[in-house]
Amino acid sequence: MMNIRPKRKGDGERGFTLVELMVVMAVISILLTIAIPAYLQAVKRAKEAVLKEDLHTMRSAIDQYTVDKEKAPQGLDDLVQAGYLKVIPIDPMTSRNDTWMTSESDTLMSISETQGGIDDVKSGAQGLSLDGATTYNTW
Repeated sequence: MMNIRPKRKGDGERGFTLVELMVVMAVISILLTIAIPAYLQAVKRAKEAVLKEDLHTMRSAIDQYTVDKEKAPQGLDDLVQAGYLKVIPIDPMTSRNDTWMTSESDTLMSISETQGGIDDVKSGAQGLSLDGATTYNTW
C-alpha cells in the first residue's frame, strides 16, 4: 500500500519563485541607480570642502610666516620646519601631499620683507569642480 498523506498548507512552498527574485533584484537595481550618483556627489562635495579649508590654512600660514620672518618661505617644508604647519596636508583631490603647486612673486608683501618666495599655493588636481566652471588648480 502506498502511504498517501493529505497535502498540508505550506507543503512545497519553501522558497521564492524566480519571478519574485527578479522583482526584488529590479527594485534593488533601481534604488542603486539613484543612490550611487548621489553618494559620489556627496563625497566630491566633502573633498572640495576639505580642499578649500586646506588652501585657506596654508595661505594663512604663508602670510604669517612672511610677516614673522620678514621673508617668504622658499617651500612648503619651511612652514612645517618653522612650526606653522604640523604636516603638509594631503590634497584631497589627488590623495597626495606632493602635488601642491606653489607660486612665487618678485614683489615683496611688505616694506620689512627682505626676501621673496612662495606667496600662494594651489591644488595640483586638474579635475572640474562641482560648479562646472572652474578646475581645482585655479582655486
